[in-house]
Amino acid sequence: MNRAAALLARPGAWLEAAGEAYLVRVGQDRRRRPLLRLDEAAFAALAREPGLKPRGQGGYVLARPPEPDAPPAARPGVMEGERMVAEADGRLVARRANLGESPIAWLARRRDPQGRPWLTPLQAAAGERLRDDFMRAGTLGRLTMAWDAGPRSRGGRGPGLEPAERARAAKDRIARALDAVGPGLREILERVCGAGSALDATERALGLPRRSGKTVLALALDRLAGHYGL
Repeated sequence: MNRAAALLARPGAWLEAAGEAYLVRVGQDRRRRPLLRLDEAAFAALAREPGLKPRGQGGYVLARPPEPDAPPAARPGVMEGERMVAEADGRLVARRANLGESPIAWLARRRDPQGRPWLTPLQAAAGERLRDDFMRAGTLGRLTMAWDAGPRSRGGRGPGLEPAERARAAKDRIARALDAVGPGLREILERVCGAGSALDATERALGLPRRSGKTVLALALDRLAGHYGL
């Protein structure tokens, strides 16, 4: 019966009585082959659960729309998918990525009991700028990069740069930003802005007391905003 109910849940689907059988159809054209043929026992089972009601033009439809499936448990603002990123050698590759709202944007929308936002606009802007460089570097979602390795360069956002140069320049900007924030605070930025970790998961990973992550993140973002000159 699950199949019959699923077919009847489609837009325009209905059940036609045809002699001793019942036909699941979609639309008004009876010349089209029915989707499914049911016997009297199957019809009776459908009438009990999920329930049927008469259709104005004849036949039957579901008595009530089906309940939507519950979304899978997930971190706030996470929509798993793939994004094309530039590798250090210039190759474009597809990598698993969060295509939904970033953790920083999600936190910026939250408010405390007094109605104040968890993050100020400057803090949120600084965090999203760092996240953008993680994305440009092709390292969004990774925690194992040595940001201070290799030569440093300035700038690196010009349209004339090769993909490998843009990725290298983004990594250099990340290194300078994390150096400016300093040890003890840079780790939370690596996890929230770079790896896309939720705040509670970040607290556990870094051994922070519960509910202290917001305060540590705000301090780190303040230093980051100062580095960016915001």
